[in-house]
Amino acid sequence: MFQLARLLLRSGQRVLTTTTTKIFVPTSEQSATLLVASDPQTILHEASSSLSTSRHLTAAAEHLSDSNKLKGFSSEGISQFAASGVFDWILVEADGAAHRPLKAPAAHEPVIPPCTSILMAVIGLDVLNQPLSEKAVFRCELAGPRMGLNQGEPVSEAALVRLILHPAGVFKDAPPDARRFIFLNKGDDAELRAAGSRIAMSLSREDAGVAEAVIVGQALDELRLHALHYLASMH
Repeated sequence: MFQLARLLLRSGQRVLTTTTTKIFVPTSEQSATLLVASDPQTILHEASSSLSTSRHLTAAAEHLSDSNKLKGFSSEGISQFAASGVFDWILVEADGAAHRPLKAPAAHEPVIPPCTSILMAVIGLDVLNQPLSEKAVFRCELAGPRMGLNQGEPVSEAALVRLILHPAGVFKDAPPDARRFIFLNKGDDAELRAAGSRIAMSLSREDAGVAEAVIVGQALDELRLHALHYLASMH
């Protein structure tokens, strides 16, 4: 999220980074300005002055000092930010995977604001060939049936495709009008990069409407894009 904010900032955009769940407090390099207030209107008031010196800021409803995390806003709060016109872009982390490369959402997840216009599902390609377990997949007990895998079986490309296409998979509760993209992360490795392209081809064959495009890249230290596959044009 912060890598994308940095790119948008370079093009002169006014960017807000926030969450509907919890995120770690960003470093000063990730976000120089942090606003914390439970009322979205207070954030908007403070942002009007902050944006004159920094065109990127992070906002949260609460600082959870015991875990060094920030608690985000409800979908209604995000909608207030969007309706204000104060920001050119609002980047929202709507779900977390507890540092695993893959996750299957629970019934109450993800918390995607209805006003979302672009939805990006992020998957770590390094999950491939790892045994299905809580070490590799967050909520692995939910992921198994959706992927057609038993616990301990390796996560194959086909299993990953099944989770992406599953109604309770990576695009669960997606707003109907949101543009959907898949970012396959950790693509610096040549073998994983090739796997990402094969996954895109499989998605194109099975349901090209699941997303507009699959992006294979790397987003850890800096954002690098290795391949862009438009699913509808891959037939």
